[in-house]
Amino acid sequence: MKFRHATVAVFALVALRAADVQWPAYGGGPEGIRYSSLKQVNGSNVRELRVAWTYDAMDPAPPGGGAVQGGGGRGLQTSPLVVDGVLYAISPRSRVIALDAATGKKLWTWDSGIPGRAPNRGAAYWANGNDKRIFTAVNNFVYALNAKTGVPIPGFGKDGRIDLHEDLGRDPARQSVALTTPGVVYKDLYIVGGRMSEGLPASPGDIRAYDARSGKLRWAFHTIPHPGEYGYETWPKDAWTYSGAANSWPGLALDVNRGIVYVPTGSAAADFYGANRVGDNLFSSSLVALEAGTGKRIWHFQVVRHDIWDRDLPSPPTLVSVRRDGQVVDAVAQTTKHGVVFLFDRTNGKPLFPIEYRKYPASTVDGEVAAGTQPLPVKPAPFARQLLTEDMLTKRTPEAHAWALEQFRTFRGGGQFIPLSVGAPTIVFPGFDGGAEWGGSAFDPQTGLLYVNANDLPWTGELAEVTPDMSGRDLYLKECASCHRDDLSGDPPQVLSLVGISAQRTEAEITGVIRQGAGRMPGYPNLGPRNLRALVQYLMTGESRAPAVAAEPQFNLKYRFTGYRRFYDPDGYPAVVPPWGTLNAINLNTGEYAWRIPLGEYPELAAAGRKDTGSENYGGPIVTAGGLVFIGATNFDSKFRAFDKATGKLLWETTLPFAGNTTPVSYEVGGRQFIVIAAGGGRNRGPSGATYVAFALPESK
Repeated sequence: MKFRHATVAVFALVALRAADVQWPAYGGGPEGIRYSSLKQVNGSNVRELRVAWTYDAMDPAPPGGGAVQGGGGRGLQTSPLVVDGVLYAISPRSRVIALDAATGKKLWTWDSGIPGRAPNRGAAYWANGNDKRIFTAVNNFVYALNAKTGVPIPGFGKDGRIDLHEDLGRDPARQSVALTTPGVVYKDLYIVGGRMSEGLPASPGDIRAYDARSGKLRWAFHTIPHPGEYGYETWPKDAWTYSGAANSWPGLALDVNRGIVYVPTGSAAADFYGANRVGDNLFSSSLVALEAGTGKRIWHFQVVRHDIWDRDLPSPPTLVSVRRDGQVVDAVAQTTKHGVVFLFDRTNGKPLFPIEYRKYPASTVDGEVAAGTQPLPVKPAPFARQLLTEDMLTKRTPEAHAWALEQFRTFRGGGQFIPLSVGAPTIVFPGFDGGAEWGGSAFDPQTGLLYVNANDLPWTGELAEVTPDMSGRDLYLKECASCHRDDLSGDPPQVLSLVGISAQRTEAEITGVIRQGAGRMPGYPNLGPRNLRALVQYLMTGESRAPAVAAEPQFNLKYRFTGYRRFYDPDGYPAVVPPWGTLNAINLNTGEYAWRIPLGEYPELAAAGRKDTGSENYGGPIVTAGGLVFIGATNFDSKFRAFDKATGKLLWETTLPFAGNTTPVSYEVGGRQFIVIAAGGGRNRGPSGATYVAFALPESK
């Protein structure tokens, strides 16, 4: 089937109808339900799936040799597009590659010449008649490419691209914005959020709509309200001039017929200490419904008030239809890092399950004013554990249990929304990565089941006082230790260890990464030359004699976050009893669970008979009319699996070249159904690569 475009509106309708044979948008279509009505592959024949083709998308070494940069230098998180028989893939360095979707043969490739330094989860497609475009991002730039040739379209922005550092009302040279997840297309608009630093200083998290033809800014919604705008009173009066984040990095969902775009946002800067932003801080950590044509707010719901736990909404919303009192209600489902699902009427934001506002402790940290209450839905029940107790500590070995018990008794706990403190780790469970994460959930319109995979691991976090007169080391502790830790050890491979970094990178390379960012790390263009030199000197030599310039008063916070720490035992396994990762099927009509199973395993534990531990997992599921849920996601076993969507029974699995930490797609070309996943690894201590793998049933002879 091919699209026939007369107008943009016609394109949108055709895209919806064709989503079962193509995959024309991130999440399958604008609603983001990750559903395919294809059923050639089903429960009776899924065991016959075979590799139909593979494509190696690994980037060539840069001129002059050296390591390939991009996506943190490791792995893939891309969910490809499939339109008119062409699959649009992205490499770790953000090259775009067009493949014949039936054979995997390369049709064209495009390289911006700029090393992509951020994860790149996909592209967007727009068409009007014969004008067909691929919107793709490389760091802070958004390009419009001719979908047939891969050539940038000269009339879009400046020489085929726009710069997301611009149009924010602040000095573009001092901004740090990257588009890691593609935006959505509405008529002749391309609507985007972005990823940015969540430590001060940070760029504001404006939601922006650009003209799909010219690249001109058409509207912007301020997630940190300006004077006179709704929510302004929930911030200090000047916060809109200096505060940042409250951004939408995981992707958006679009109700095409109603013209509503649904925007999930993250926490405000700084993440873990909010003395500079006393108040609830709308529209941080919120789900916001906007008029897609104008950016005007329709309704919102703040999931976490005055977020001081980095509880970003981590997943794109999922636009679903559910039954209430015999009627069909169009709704929006939003999963969260703390492991719950909120369900709202799409049109007015009315909760479809009751929400309780529960009281939580005040902060004991000077200057911090934690919110007194936080909302939690009564149904569905959480899909990740909420409270860590002694009886949940690991029993893998007596030694591991004894170690975990000793550590646990030094932690502060009590469940959700316990403010962090100075000098003692606080349990965050589920951890800072969720709960739900960026892979998104899948929805089956046939049954009303929502499928969401989850991490079920505790992490800890604490605060420390900032030294007023900062040296290079002090600057490191303030700006870098939250990820790389006070001792520079990081959390490899996701967060690079900086121990001995001078033997791996030149001074110029380190300086460039700090300025521009890499992988999960945003850039820090606001560091002045003196501060930058002091920081680089400390990283290169360990010496901290060069003084750093004190921050501007609004950025000079008294406390800092000391780093993300998983609660792992000395052998590197979660220090709690399994499951460590799950796949859940939730009936959104009733709020009850249809099934819940562990997802993933550690190969060495499985070989010793411990197969149902589950594991950390990143990347989401898809569901098909053939009765199947397909998911990769698991970090350590590199498996790709198919489950019975009604029961959760494992029907098929295979081992990928690398872990499939992304969301698969399904489409039909020439009467043959394909399921494709990007296998790149990069989130474990094993090898990483960049291989797209297509599966299909054997061709008839």
